[in-house]
Amino acid sequence: MTNNVADHHPGNSVAEGNHEGDFGCSVMELRNLMELRSAEAVARLNDSYGGVQNVCKRLKTSPVEGLSGNPTDLEKRRQVFGQNFIPPKKAKTFLQLVWEALQDVTLIILEIAAIISLGLSFYHPPGGDNELCGQSAGGVEDEGESQAGWIEGAAILFSVIIVVLVTAFNDWSKEKQFRGLQSRIEQEQKFTVIRKGQVIQIPVAEIVVGDIAQIKYGDLLPSDGILIQGNDLKIDESSLTGESDQVKKSLEKDPMLLSGTHVMEGSGRMVVTAVGINSQTGIIFTLLGAGEGDEEKKVKKGKKPGAPENRNKAKTQDGVALEIQPLKSQEGVENEEKEKKKVKVPKKEKSVLQGKLTRLAVQIGKAGLIMSAITVIILVLYFVIDTFGVQGRPWRAECTPIYIQYFVKFFIIGVTVLVVAVPEGLPLAVTISLAYSVKKMMKDNNLVRHLDACETMGNATAICSDKTGTLTMNRMTVVQAYMGDTHYRQIPDPEAILPKVLDLIVTGVAVNSAYTSKILPPEKEGGLPRQVGNKTECALLGFVLDLKQDYQAVRNEVPEEKLYKVYTFNSVRKSMSTVLKNMNSGFRMYSKGASEIILRKCTRILDKNGDPRVFKLKDRDEMVKKVIEPMACHGLRTICLAFRDFPAGAEPDWDSENEILSDLTCIAVVGIEDPVRPEVPDAILKCQRAGITVRMVTGDNINTARAIATKCGILLPGEDFLCLEGKEFNRLIRNEKGEVEQEQLDKIWPKLRVLARSSPTDKHTLVKGIIDSTVGDQRQVVAVTGDGTNDGPALKKADVGFAMGIAGTDVAKEASDIILTDDNFTSIVKAVMWGRNVYDSISKFLQFQLTVNIVAVIVAFTGACITQDSPLKAVQMLWVNLIMDTFASLALATEPPSESLLLRKPYGRNKPLISRTMMKNILGHAVYQLTIIFTLLFAGEKFFDIDSGRNVPLHSPPTEHYTIVFNTFVMMQLFNEINARKIHGERNVFESIYRNPIFCTVVLGTFAAQLICTVPTSHLKFLKEAGHGITKEEIPEEELPEDVDEIDHAEMELRRGQILWFRGLNRIQTQMDVVYTFQTGASSLQGALRRQPSIVSQHHDVKNVSSPTHVALSSVNSTPTTSAVAAAAASPPAGNQSGECVP
Repeated sequence: MTNNVADHHPGNSVAEGNHEGDFGCSVMELRNLMELRSAEAVARLNDSYGGVQNVCKRLKTSPVEGLSGNPTDLEKRRQVFGQNFIPPKKAKTFLQLVWEALQDVTLIILEIAAIISLGLSFYHPPGGDNELCGQSAGGVEDEGESQAGWIEGAAILFSVIIVVLVTAFNDWSKEKQFRGLQSRIEQEQKFTVIRKGQVIQIPVAEIVVGDIAQIKYGDLLPSDGILIQGNDLKIDESSLTGESDQVKKSLEKDPMLLSGTHVMEGSGRMVVTAVGINSQTGIIFTLLGAGEGDEEKKVKKGKKPGAPENRNKAKTQDGVALEIQPLKSQEGVENEEKEKKKVKVPKKEKSVLQGKLTRLAVQIGKAGLIMSAITVIILVLYFVIDTFGVQGRPWRAECTPIYIQYFVKFFIIGVTVLVVAVPEGLPLAVTISLAYSVKKMMKDNNLVRHLDACETMGNATAICSDKTGTLTMNRMTVVQAYMGDTHYRQIPDPEAILPKVLDLIVTGVAVNSAYTSKILPPEKEGGLPRQVGNKTECALLGFVLDLKQDYQAVRNEVPEEKLYKVYTFNSVRKSMSTVLKNMNSGFRMYSKGASEIILRKCTRILDKNGDPRVFKLKDRDEMVKKVIEPMACHGLRTICLAFRDFPAGAEPDWDSENEILSDLTCIAVVGIEDPVRPEVPDAILKCQRAGITVRMVTGDNINTARAIATKCGILLPGEDFLCLEGKEFNRLIRNEKGEVEQEQLDKIWPKLRVLARSSPTDKHTLVKGIIDSTVGDQRQVVAVTGDGTNDGPALKKADVGFAMGIAGTDVAKEASDIILTDDNFTSIVKAVMWGRNVYDSISKFLQFQLTVNIVAVIVAFTGACITQDSPLKAVQMLWVNLIMDTFASLALATEPPSESLLLRKPYGRNKPLISRTMMKNILGHAVYQLTIIFTLLFAGEKFFDIDSGRNVPLHSPPTEHYTIVFNTFVMMQLFNEINARKIHGERNVFESIYRNPIFCTVVLGTFAAQLICTVPTSHLKFLKEAGHGITKEEIPEEELPEDVDEIDHAEMELRRGQILWFRGLNRIQTQMDVVYTFQTGASSLQGALRRQPSIVSQHHDVKNVSSPTHVALSSVNSTPTTSAVAAAAASPPAGNQSGECVP
């Protein structure tokens, strides 16, 4: 574009054809403009567009009034320039999650074993003398039973499918919850824009190109823009460029503001030029998505990736690697240099619980692996020695498949032991418990950003809290003032103040504060006026209103553009100053800040006549003693108002700040009250009872801090404690080189309760020192609250960072783990309660799970070694794992918290996950369960007078004996689930059981499912009637036909369907016999003589005949009964007669 284009009226630009809609610039032009930096950007802006004012003109917006807010106009802008919304990364589909769940090693082993088992069950070894294959032939030879061999393999596969589906479903619901949480956080984020001349807050997603946005300290910029007016603006662009230095922004040097960057200092206004996927952050996300897609395609094609693209990798706050287009001015820079720019983001360590669980899972996994390996080795050795050694049989080729079936069976038993040993339910319990808690914590004003934070909070031993807004109401009001040598204990009457002093106060307060701070009328009649913006500034503006003056009139007279120079408030200055140009070409500077800091720079003070008089060092000391300390002892914050006149003539060097901020004249000192929240003292008492130390870290004066800490109950009378100022704290903990010494810090922090006048670095040092400290019997877990941008490092370092939802800046929220949506300390106590509840829920589940595991592993191992077969089959173990563990995790992880959780001390960092009481419960219950199971296993057949289930051949059907063992095992687990509800040695395990309906439902449901699955099929009439025969006993006597004698009992017991089938078959055989007889002419009547005369022999026949090949072609006179009985007897038994649970 040439220079003259800038002079076109926006309306004419439509004709040019390269502009969308009727705006003076297209999306691509603005995108290209925003990719420039510094001098290059300023040059392009002035050459091509004629400055930022012209950009506003082209975008049809006013730099002062903003957009009109007309819905049609806003919609049109969205269509032309896009919405301020970056579409999230596509969620994983359910099938992808299923595929991920299938990657589990134990499941893969099981699948392989099940498929081998399934394949072998369908493979029948070719003829050959099976007797020679030893004991293994026993079961395989029996055709009816061998046909049931596929059930185990199929059931294992079925169980694996269910486990995978349950896991995938859980992951899917977790993902859904996360997305819901993310969108909730995004909706909460609002930004200040000017529309129709009114300053309003709108959700970030509603910002459009052409909006005039007000930016201030602590903001996270939601879109790209060009600076219109700025005061001392410094931006942290590390999230985009990787450069950690703050970038100064000004109209002359670098007016480009980018989305995703943080305002670290100052304030200003910008015109929005790019939103959503056209903003710099949006471009990065688009590249990131495209990059992933390209890589996948390359991998699929099997090509080597081409030359590396000229992109710069950096990381965002959340640690996501982003691909960034290089800035246009740096295209020639080599890749190596760009690699150096990677930002190292401090990676969050694992949470306390995660660390403990990982260690435990690894230990259990190793133990399970060793046990399963030993089991397999013992079984194989026993079999080999017994078959080839003791019985002395040779290995025959035709027996190989049978031996392989045995080895597969042993392998499956080994895998079963492994499956039992690994607590698969544990990750599930953790997920359910955390997800359930996070959902409930929303109602308690805790918006959890990182799942594990909610559990870590339960272990917290120390809370470092801010004062303003967290412990206090953050509704500040001026209640005392000192001016004209008089200390007013309440707001003075405006008449009592000299007009020239009053004028200085009103102008100083109105001009020397952010124009975003203001007092609005109350929402409801009779309510308090609404304070918008910085609360301290609102208190001063309220003071002006109390003096019956109007600050808005002064602001209208001196708009923000007329402010000559602004030194904005920051944590180093602890003051704010604004310079105005006078009519006589001189300057006047108004300053405000912490009283002791400003008074040090004052050389004069206004007396009762409103004239300046000399203010010496001794005067200052006297004022501190007589005015400032008494105010501070009442818990008031003291702020000093001052001014300085610069004579006309030579303009001062505004950059030498120390010289400018000296030689001030004090106007007044005011005492601001921020009342303690009424519920805070009670909440702090609860924390102390729960073994949590609360420390106050504040930027306030030490006397104010001490007074508030006493009101809150942080400082208790007669206690040995420390209250330090930041300077003193640093003097005590640092050596001559200025390095922090942990030893020195360890002497101080245990007694420290209040740290006043502290800088963000002090807060970070304290938090880090407490976390790293090893003094005391347990390591500390520290929670920190913060609202300012400068709290970011401490929030990130803490185990749990709480950001304020209302007063907090975007930077603080970004660094935090939990956002307090009501900024209230009591919500932190709720978080502690939920955190402890999560920890307890997981401990309860562990207690239950480990008991199951210990018992099952020992039973499977011992059983396998003594009886060459695990009493608990692989399928049954999967059933226990699936039903008991999955549902038990649901039941035990959803116990609601109770106040009693706050009556015990926190666990701390290095206390083992399984306490002594839990270990006692686990081992005690395990011994009891093992005694009963082994008694049943080795003597059960005698008690119940049934056949023994031990040493049965391969592929034999389930036995009643082992069914009893399995049922007993499951029932004991079910009742142990109720015992597991208590882990601190309480006697009454049923206490408030009704408060958890999920628990009751799960226990009763599991009980019912177990009953149904183990009722023997022969007792389930309705199943039998579906195509099964009716026994003679079931037919009433009067219905029996007269020739009942001709119907055998054996025939009555067989299925009707089979009988009809075989009768039909028999008729055909008889007809063929007749034909054959006529053809040969031979007498073939021997078949007719084969009928057994007695019922006894019929029974005998049924037992002996084992194969349909025994059915001879019967002759004409033969009744069909014998052949039918024989054939039916050979077919597999109907249903599961024994009643063993095969889910």
